[in-house]
Parts: sequence; C-alpha cells; structure tokens
Amino acid sequence: MNTRKAVYFLAPCQVAVQEEKLPTLETGQARVKTHLSAISSGTESLIYRGQFPENLEVDPNIPALAGKFRYPLKYGYCAVGQIVDVGAGVDTAHRGQWVFSFQPHESFFTAAIDELLPIPQDVPPEDAVFLPNMETAVNLVMDGKPLIGEQALVCGQGIIGLLTTALLARFPLAGLVTLDRYPLRREASLQLGASASLSPDRENTLAQIQALQPNGADLAFELSGSPDALDQTITLTGFDGRVILGSWYGQKRANLDLGGRFHRSRIRLLSSQVSTLSSELSGRWTKARRFQVAWQMLRIISPSRFITHRFALQDAAQAYQHIDQHPEDSIQIILTYP
Repeated sequence: MNTRKAVYFLAPCQVAVQEEKLPTLETGQARVKTHLSAISSGTESLIYRGQFPENLEVDPNIPALAGKFRYPLKYGYCAVGQIVDVGAGVDTAHRGQWVFSFQPHESFFTAAIDELLPIPQDVPPEDAVFLPNMETAVNLVMDGKPLIGEQALVCGQGIIGLLTTALLARFPLAGLVTLDRYPLRREASLQLGASASLSPDRENTLAQIQALQPNGADLAFELSGSPDALDQTITLTGFDGRVILGSWYGQKRANLDLGGRFHRSRIRLLSSQVSTLSSELSGRWTKARRFQVAWQMLRIISPSRFITHRFALQDAAQAYQHIDQHPEDSIQIILTYP
C-alpha cells in the first residue's frame, strides 16, 4: 500500500476524495490505518462554506494542520485507527495498537509516535473519536469555574454544547438552562441533565428564562457558532456574571449592544480555546493531565450515543452537504473507512 484517500475542500461547497501518495515512514514515526473520524460540524462548516479568515494559520499547535487557511485544504482533527507499521527507532510492539490522533480525514497517516494517544482498553473507538470535543468541554468548564448554587446557561447544544452540559450537570448547580433551535438537540440536553432546554427563536423564550433565572445567569456559555447568539447570551447574564465564549465565528461578525445594560453590569466576557491552558492553571495543569480528565469523562458519559449518521469516506461530500442543509436532524456525523 503506497497510496491513501483523503478528503479535500476545494472551494466553497466543493468537497472531493482524492488519492495521493503515502508519505515516507521516517525514523520515530508510525503509520496508522484510520478506522473512523469525526466531523467537527461547527469549524468544518465554516471551511465548507468558505467562511474562514484567509491566511490565518490552521492550527500552529497540531503538526498535521500546518499551513494557512486556503483552498485546496485538508482538514479534520478527530481520527481513530490502528498502527500498521513503524519506522526505525519505534518498538514493533506498537503494531496493532489503537490510537487517537489530530489528523485530517484520510485513510492512512504517518505521525511521530509521541503524537499518537493510545486509546485506553476500556474506551470504545466510537467514544474515543470524541476526545477533542470532550477536551474542549473540559477546558470550557475549567475556564467557567462553576460554583455551588450558581445558575448556568449554555447557548448551543451541538456536540460541544452537549458535552459541556453533561459536565456542568455533575456540579451542584441551582439550575442549568440550555438553548438550541433544534428539538433533537434539546431532547439530548434534557437527557444529560439540563433542568430546562428551550428554543431561542420563540417569542416567550426570554420570559421563560427570566422566570427560571430571575437574576440572570451567573455563568453563561456561548457555544452555538452564531454571532447573534452572543448578544442574547449577554442579555441573559446577570450582574457580575461570566460569559465564556467558545464559538469560532470565522469571518462572521458579532453585532453587540454594549451601550445598554452591559455597560453597568460588570459582565465579564472570556474567550476560551482549547489549544492552551488558562495561565491560572498552568502551574499545576498540563495538556496531558487535562487529557486524563477527558478520557475519564468519555468513560462516564459515553458520547457515541450522539452519533446520528455514519458516511463512508467516499461519500464525504454528501456528509458535508447533509450538515449544511439538514442541521436539524444530526448531532455528530462520523466518516467510516474500509
């Protein structure tokens, strides 16, 4: 085997699966056959639609995603597979090992052995593919610092929002309200422990939330990917409350009303992004330690139940079209590999 198949974003709304030569296996590397990969519907929708900031680095912290945002582009960061070969200097005992790696959607990939995360034996591969999402949710909660008795609000119940809700539901909060426009996601949110899950588009939603949280949210998360939701989130946050912004809007602009109540409410707005750790935690926490927490939460929450669709790699274009045109009936879509 000297070729692989890889998903390429060629232009807005144009996706193709192309065959390309496998990179040479170098010293210290392993070759992995991908078995499944998860599509990050929020970030990858921006790439699919061409809404990414041009010439921004894709991710300077992930070697497989080096370079700038520009077409043609390989992307993805949720790959699970088995090591099939190793280069010089790598113990052959690694062959057959199940691993997770931050890699684009491609049938085979090579990576330094220390960039591969061994999957614990008690974590099924379909749960392991959620590792980046769970790490993100853990990071969001760490940045939010929920306190006993607080009222929390989560806007957006895509997979990141749902996992964040699942973690928050384990805290002794006074209330946990979530917002999402799609009934499928609201139902999942309630199953995970939200005390109420409402549509942001209904006329009486604001009144309902104010009845549930009359003093506003102490802690709010904006995870919908919609810039308009940020203004709504700020409106629903109480005096001296915290708003954790986990969405990436790409080129989309947020129109905020900061001249009204926000000005006098001492609301704190914090950007939270998983590539780094908060400086307040870096003295005792590392990414490796945070991964340990993420693996444990995967065991507890079993997020594979939120896989709503599986597409074969060669049907990747249909998968992205489905996410773009029918977001109401999907939570997590994965690609499978022959």
